[in-house]
Amino acid sequence: MATMRRFYMKGDALCSLILLVLLFLLLYAHQKMIPSKGTFHIEYGSTSSRTLLSGASVGLQTMSIRPSNLPPCKPDVKTKGKPQGQPKVKPQKTRNKAKLKLHHGPTTASLLPTQVSFDFADYLRKKDQRDFQLLIDQPTKCTGPEGAPYILIAIKSLATDFDKRQVVRNTWGREGLFQKNINIKRVFLLGVPHNQSALPLWDKLLEYESHSFRDVLLWDFEDTFFNLTLKEIHFLKWINMSCPKTKFIFKGDADVYVNIDNILEMLDSQEINKDLFVGDIIINAKPIRRRKSKYFIPEFIYGQGIYPSYAGGGGFVMSGHTALKLHLACKEVELFPIDDVFLGMCLLRIGLQPTLHEGFRTFGIVRPSAAPHLQVFDPCFYKELMLVHSLTVPQIWLMWNLLHDPNLQCHSSQDSTMFPFQWREEMGKDDIKAKEKQRDDDYGMKVFVEH
Repeated sequence: MATMRRFYMKGDALCSLILLVLLFLLLYAHQKMIPSKGTFHIEYGSTSSRTLLSGASVGLQTMSIRPSNLPPCKPDVKTKGKPQGQPKVKPQKTRNKAKLKLHHGPTTASLLPTQVSFDFADYLRKKDQRDFQLLIDQPTKCTGPEGAPYILIAIKSLATDFDKRQVVRNTWGREGLFQKNINIKRVFLLGVPHNQSALPLWDKLLEYESHSFRDVLLWDFEDTFFNLTLKEIHFLKWINMSCPKTKFIFKGDADVYVNIDNILEMLDSQEINKDLFVGDIIINAKPIRRRKSKYFIPEFIYGQGIYPSYAGGGGFVMSGHTALKLHLACKEVELFPIDDVFLGMCLLRIGLQPTLHEGFRTFGIVRPSAAPHLQVFDPCFYKELMLVHSLTVPQIWLMWNLLHDPNLQCHSSQDSTMFPFQWREEMGKDDIKAKEKQRDDDYGMKVFVEH
């Protein structure tokens, strides 16, 4: 009886041991199949609308749950928009539900707040696509009782920048017949918005704006930084087709202040049937090879060490005669992602050296180091200049009114504080070389501080 009791006790212990092993096996399998609380990994980060839509289209069929003890996967996901960082984490009570809802479709682990590089391979594949439809035209801009314009103002703009267009219309970019029967006309150059959701009904708004002001030119290409070259060649084509008799052209950005009176004074002595290209000319600029730079150009796109001379894109003046020649020359030059440099290549093609003029300040007015407290936003600094770049809408409106104030008085001592304004033809050869050398030293690799 005692022997049977001992055998029974051993069998009971053995059964208990087997049950414990099975329990541990079940727990282990459960742990492998369903992660415990806090072990879900969701790759937070901003995604483009295209990425979110692609994830929504596949639904829960692509749902993937990754335990924390597995190595993180790093899918190669590309977005067009700039990543905007990590969203705020929801309270602990709702985090698991949010993870189950968000973690489907393509993961976004690679969408960290870093600079998205430009797809140069895709650019090379599409660079021969250089003929796009003109969606909004102004066919009568250069006709009518006033005849062809003496000067045509052409401004690069974005669909969303209505406020910038309005301040140009109401200040320095006014149309009309001025003194000496000078006829001034204006157009804005636009492409299709890159982010159309930022401006709902953008096409209807631009159509209404064109009907109201009759100064909008819209082409059927995406309005991005590297597509500004397309804007350049299509504008030259429009000049050739719709405004071939314009005498002079000012072309620039919408965030500049332009002293049209000074430009007209400069053009008064110019012949309309000769070449003219005047602006803030950048000489011996080197391609930027830093990948993080907005203006990065790899060697397989441009292998030479120096760009041809070109004008800063903030604004320049050319004759209509030169514009027609550039239209033909640009057809023979391969498209280049930076429009300012591309136009310099076209100038090189026709053998025209652009003219440097100190009145064009496409890098703004620099405060002298000897006067750190000097107020450079002073109408007396702007009075003798042609153009100043990088101004806000209120600053453009304010400077226009300050310069047209009949009570404005500028003392000679204040005028001489900045670099003295000189006409190009009045400068000696030695002075010109010294200015160009100083400009080379100042810009160097910092050519594209502002576009």
